[in-house]
Amino acid sequence: MSNANNEIHVMLVDDSAVIRGALTRLLESSPDIKVTKSVPDGSLAIKAAEHTKPDIVILDIEMPVMDGLTALPKILEASPQSKVIMFSSLTEKGASVTLEALKLGAVECLVKPSSAQDVGEGSPFQTQLTSLIKNLIPANKRHTSQAPATPIAQENAQKPKSLLSGSFQLYNDNLSFKGKPKIVAIGSSTGGPQALFNVLKHCKDFDVPIVITQHMPATFTRILAEHIEQQTGIKAQEGQTGMKVEAGQIYVAPGGFHMLFTWDDTHLTVKLDEGAPVNFCKPAVDTMMDSLIKIYGQKILGVILTGMGHDGAESCKRLVAEKGRVIAQDEETSVVWGMPGATAQANICSAVLPINDIGPWIRTAVIGK
Repeated sequence: MSNANNEIHVMLVDDSAVIRGALTRLLESSPDIKVTKSVPDGSLAIKAAEHTKPDIVILDIEMPVMDGLTALPKILEASPQSKVIMFSSLTEKGASVTLEALKLGAVECLVKPSSAQDVGEGSPFQTQLTSLIKNLIPANKRHTSQAPATPIAQENAQKPKSLLSGSFQLYNDNLSFKGKPKIVAIGSSTGGPQALFNVLKHCKDFDVPIVITQHMPATFTRILAEHIEQQTGIKAQEGQTGMKVEAGQIYVAPGGFHMLFTWDDTHLTVKLDEGAPVNFCKPAVDTMMDSLIKIYGQKILGVILTGMGHDGAESCKRLVAEKGRVIAQDEETSVVWGMPGATAQANICSAVLPINDIGPWIRTAVIGK
């Protein structure tokens, strides 16, 4: 893993030497990122992963000899601690294959740059990629192998990871609404699809709706809804303006729109909004949650799963001020403990749980078993 200089080691896997060269220049302009291996196909990537154990693998999907989807599980088998970022196109086929990759263990997908010019220094892509890499391998998880451990470092190594990133207190759940929630609202980002599949498999036969904001581009969110339905057996669809929200169904905010809601005395209805990004996100969790608070107040169960940034934390504070309940994913099982960490550290969560415990917790809150 990371070396004694606290560098993040990256392996590039792409059949284009031009793209690999441009990515190397882009990444190594950051002093704490080092490209340690650059290979043109999945077969070579498996061998390289076994020997170099990179922190990050950037993996193209379409390559000769062995494509990225075939190589992905074998790379993770060779180097289980590596975090794999997939490069994909914005096409429907690309979105579908990317969702398969996320189910197989990739932590994030990025739209592949079409040329070396798109990955130049100072480009939006550079900001996006380097920020993602540094969030996936934060400073407290970069190990130094050569320097001897100090007493403080040894003490920290024995603490739960959540304590290393900042302590939190659970909210006094006695003050919260304990009745049946009218709706479950979930926010997620980096690592979210895998977390969603895990949680939602426990949510079959609910008699309340589930609404989801997952940070993803357009096309990807519709494919995500399809995969959720395939994985869980629960009817899932991308939200559209005018769509009535039905109990027992799942609604995913479409990429490029905020998913809001209105109430017409008989039905909750989806209303998409094309306003500016919130927390640099569109869709944003905060806009979805705030829209629901105006309608349901305390009768919302808010859930914040793995993801970069802090989207959802502020609206969850407002939900708890209304006596609603919020739970978040713990640091140990989060790909990035940004969104759930910000929510937990606001001291508003009724529970901060490993991913395997969140679905059962929601099920008990909604149907009592």
